[in-house]
Amino acid sequence: MQGTVDGFSYGLVTPLVAYLMACLGGALGLRCTTRSMLVSRSWRPGWLALGSVAIGSGIWTMHFVAMMGFKVEQTPIHYDRSITFASLGVAIVMVGIGVFIVGYRGATGTALMTGGAVTGLGIASMHYLGMAGMRLNGQLEYNTVTVAISVVIAVVAATAALWAAGQVRGFLWTVGASLIMGLAVTGMHYTGMAALSVHLHSSSAPVAGDSPASLLAPMMIGPLAFLLLAGVVVMFDPLMVMGKPVWSPAENKPGVPARELVHHTADRRPSLRTPRSVPHRDSRTPQNR
Repeated sequence: MQGTVDGFSYGLVTPLVAYLMACLGGALGLRCTTRSMLVSRSWRPGWLALGSVAIGSGIWTMHFVAMMGFKVEQTPIHYDRSITFASLGVAIVMVGIGVFIVGYRGATGTALMTGGAVTGLGIASMHYLGMAGMRLNGQLEYNTVTVAISVVIAVVAATAALWAAGQVRGFLWTVGASLIMGLAVTGMHYTGMAALSVHLHSSSAPVAGDSPASLLAPMMIGPLAFLLLAGVVVMFDPLMVMGKPVWSPAENKPGVPARELVHHTADRRPSLRTPRSVPHRDSRTPQNR
């Protein structure tokens, strides 16, 4: 028997809130990634780690906000706590790998493709691992083609977002990129949900696990608090609103932008300056002329 699946039991409320969470995490994470390219190497890992956790937390929160609007008419839904926590860890770790690749290798060529692929696969893995944590009186079945489309959407979205993070431009540029990234990630989620069908079991055995409200609401407090904290750090950093810093004589100190890093990330090659030509002086004395 097929179950009646409803992914919009609260109407447009859960999709809109989920989209906003994806945009918030994306904006903070991308801006931290951009910021990492404007500082010396000693400070770069911290900014990249902050960006990775922001993106991973935003995507995970988006997923489970959307899942609060998901229900199957004929059976209650519960969640396995350990698998649900594991999906958050997978999102942060795999997004972090992609962000660090781009942060150290640049948002071009092979590094961008590799980082985007790893990050996109991390987003997709978080989604389907989170779905595996669902407990209901039935079996989840997926359409292979639709699942493949959702993974492609995740990889393309992640690659585009990392490319935008490497452009080292103003704050509004990052906001626009995060809006597109949020749309793509949310679209990936609902594409994956469109691939889902539920085959119900004949028996009505009790379902083990926590209910969505008792599990998801408390669990989302942590990621939401982190996103708020990351937002405060980003907004109070003086280089966040500028596309490029103003160089000072104190460069190469911890926390101070390194000149060569901006040349690298902005895809500018230092110009080769030739020494000025010195006017030829005639060594002959007036008597020898």
